[in-house]
Amino acid sequence: MTTPIEILKKKKQEAIDRIYNKTYFSDKVIYVGMASCEIAAGAKEVMEIFKDAVKKGQITTYVTQRGCVGMCSVEPTVDIVEKGKMHTRYIKVTPDVAKRIIEEHIKKGQIVKENVYFGSKQKSIVICRGAFCLNQKTEDVIEEIEKEIKQRNLQDKVELCFSSCIDLCDEGPIVIVYPENRIYTNVKVEDVKLIIEQDIINSKQAEGVNVLQNGYFKFIKILGDYKNFKRQKRIVLRNCGIIDPENIDEYLLVRGYEALAKVLTYMTPKQVIEEIKKSGLRGRGGAGFPTGVKWEITSKEISDEKFVICNSDEGDPGAFMDRSTIEGDPHSIIEGMIIGGYAIGSSKGIVYIRAEYPLAVERIKKAIEQAKKEGFLGENILGSNFSFDIEIRLGAGAFVCGEETALIHSIEGHRGMPRPRPPYPSIQGLFNKPTLINNVETWANIPFIIISSAELFNKIGTKTSKGTKVFALAGKIKNTGLVEVPMGIKLREIVDEIGGGIIEDKKFKALQTGGPSGGCLAEEHLDTEVDYESLTSVGSIMGSGGMIVIDEDSCMVAVAKFFLEFTQNESCGKCTPCREGTKRMLEILTRITEGKGQEGDIEKLERLGNMIKKSSLCGLGQSAPNPVLSTTKNFKDEYVEHIRDKKCRAKFCTNLLTYEIKENCIGCGACKKVCPVEAISGSPKQIHKIKQDICIKCGGCWRVCKFDAISRN
Repeated sequence: MTTPIEILKKKKQEAIDRIYNKTYFSDKVIYVGMASCEIAAGAKEVMEIFKDAVKKGQITTYVTQRGCVGMCSVEPTVDIVEKGKMHTRYIKVTPDVAKRIIEEHIKKGQIVKENVYFGSKQKSIVICRGAFCLNQKTEDVIEEIEKEIKQRNLQDKVELCFSSCIDLCDEGPIVIVYPENRIYTNVKVEDVKLIIEQDIINSKQAEGVNVLQNGYFKFIKILGDYKNFKRQKRIVLRNCGIIDPENIDEYLLVRGYEALAKVLTYMTPKQVIEEIKKSGLRGRGGAGFPTGVKWEITSKEISDEKFVICNSDEGDPGAFMDRSTIEGDPHSIIEGMIIGGYAIGSSKGIVYIRAEYPLAVERIKKAIEQAKKEGFLGENILGSNFSFDIEIRLGAGAFVCGEETALIHSIEGHRGMPRPRPPYPSIQGLFNKPTLINNVETWANIPFIIISSAELFNKIGTKTSKGTKVFALAGKIKNTGLVEVPMGIKLREIVDEIGGGIIEDKKFKALQTGGPSGGCLAEEHLDTEVDYESLTSVGSIMGSGGMIVIDEDSCMVAVAKFFLEFTQNESCGKCTPCREGTKRMLEILTRITEGKGQEGDIEKLERLGNMIKKSSLCGLGQSAPNPVLSTTKNFKDEYVEHIRDKKCRAKFCTNLLTYEIKENCIGCGACKKVCPVEAISGSPKQIHKIKQDICIKCGGCWRVCKFDAISRN
């Protein structure tokens, strides 16, 4: 009898043949980022420029797409991969830049320097940092390469980059030297000096170091440049920005469905659950409940039917982790769900995803269709006795439906409202059947754990929080984007090293983690480690992974008001503490920001917040006061200024501002012209005046004045 592993090997070879038949690995390949964020930045127009040039016969380059590479601040991005030449990544590619890339780079081999991100130096050392190489001594090799380059002053000549998995997982660490395209395998720390001296400096193959025979057998897909990805460890995002998410063949080439074949060939459902338990994986949806324990509870339930659900209802302001993962690597979620179904004895899976994610919906739909066609979904998967299928259910965008019982009600056709627990969904879930619910990030971890072992995953992170965490890094930070870091990394490292620090080098004020349910942490908390317990101990939460950086120009009272407005608006209204309590808190915050704050307001907010946390029905209400409670604790002085002094130090709360014309006014009349209520008077070339009893404090005069003649206090 042919085993699932043997069937998968055959399918993988067929995928390789199909890709090679497309001349995929010929001379040049152009990769255009085509996630929602890149498309919004203009990537679709850029893609059309390249495709049109191919269609007209101007270039013979293969053009393909990829998912989110995580570099939101510099999109659209385009990678040019050429056999025998340096790999190049371009950023902020407009249609005009795309045309220049065609004329100068593709046709003449000249780099467009104004938009190049990496690939412009004489040599590149590319280190394979694919997720499945994490069990090798790769980090030690990277440190030694850094050391050698610095000692020999090669920084201006040599560039470090990271590649994704090149399917040589048993031969890592892997170091590739460009433009010679030499692939060194099983590299040891002591080999680094030989590679630098002989290959980098003298352009000769390093003697005594293992070299892949047959040379350059396929293009190495670049993960990213060294400075942006050094502190990251990509497991969930291992294929995002690397593969074409709409091509199952590419997923198969990066060990796709290998975990599923391994499970169906060698492992019992109980063994799968034990492996997940040993890994220490906790649910990435926010609560952090041990994933293996949840699987075990569901598996022990006796029922004629069980369900597996992927919670893709991501509604946090500024959060795009799940959307980007689905858009960039939908098959990893599907594979994880199939394995989960096998482990608990389910034959039915549902992806619950909000309708506002059209591209993610389209790609998960295509991935399901491809998986069915190739025999990874449906009856007798990979020739086994196990059958499993997945369907998609669209959510209407209610934030509360991220809570599992509200999500279940929505799938059943009811209004999305939570119910008291217990019973938990593992016991009594969808249609009162045992139901296993995990979010996108949790499911994406499963194939990696099965292939690379629970022991390896367990070594990453802290004692209580294992593995990595994906964050949507947004706000007043230079490198906004999607990042994946090992648990235990300090918040300061994310902000300063990965994020690149504050925009315009302004002063850091706060870091908001955990979305609208999280807390605002001050600078004194930046050395906090990223794990569930540590963030909770300082008044915030891990949440699903939102991380917003706030600078000195932001008012923390207004920030708290913004998040409370969101949660109050999204409250389903079922329980009184959340429905009424958040409304009362919002009224107090609004009054404070309007300059009508009263003594005792801070204490009222804290008393209400603690009551709501203790008595609300679901996680939305229980965590809704967090932004307010954390700011009254960490930024109490700003609340006091608003209430007692009627001042907003960030000059954000307009009702607390006063505009006055200074003596250096030249009487140009510009301010007078823009004032919507005619509060400014004065003759030409004479100092003007603002009538304070009429001024609506819109700030128009202050913005239009070219002579700094208007003060704003």
